[in-house]
Amino acid sequence: MLLVVGRIGRAHGIRGEATIEVRTDDPDSRLAVGAILQTEPSKKGPLTITSGRVHNGTLLLSFAGVPDRTAVEKLRDVLLIADVDVASESDGDDSFHISQIIGCEVFLENGRKVGVVKDVLSSVGQDTLVILADGVEKLIPFVDAIVPEVDIENKRIVVTPPEGLL
Repeated sequence: MLLVVGRIGRAHGIRGEATIEVRTDDPDSRLAVGAILQTEPSKKGPLTITSGRVHNGTLLLSFAGVPDRTAVEKLRDVLLIADVDVASESDGDDSFHISQIIGCEVFLENGRKVGVVKDVLSSVGQDTLVILADGVEKLIPFVDAIVPEVDIENKRIVVTPPEGLL
């Protein structure tokens, strides 16, 4: 399955490094030196990663054929896409990919439907489910205490939100 694993941001320095907005749970392998990534728009790629480092908490990557700041700026906002075998990466009942969560129906423990997962926001502290409920987006922290059940096979998630969350 083709999945977005990052987005190219602004240039960093003058030697062709780009800041990367990471959109994967496994940047060490998916954004590793030597990786060949497809792009969106496709005419901007494919791109081969030639170097990578973290600077002040931001991932910086260099690509083959992108020698300087000017070349990086032409790639700004390009999405980086990797071919990921989601099924083979599962390492247990609690392991799933974000793409498997999107579209799941969300229910309270009493069976009342809350809505449908529209997106998953990733952050350092935790992921957050974006639920579309009656045309309104609701944010639910994706933690065991609030999301005790995720059934990927049946596209069903059960939540136990604290009072006032929804």
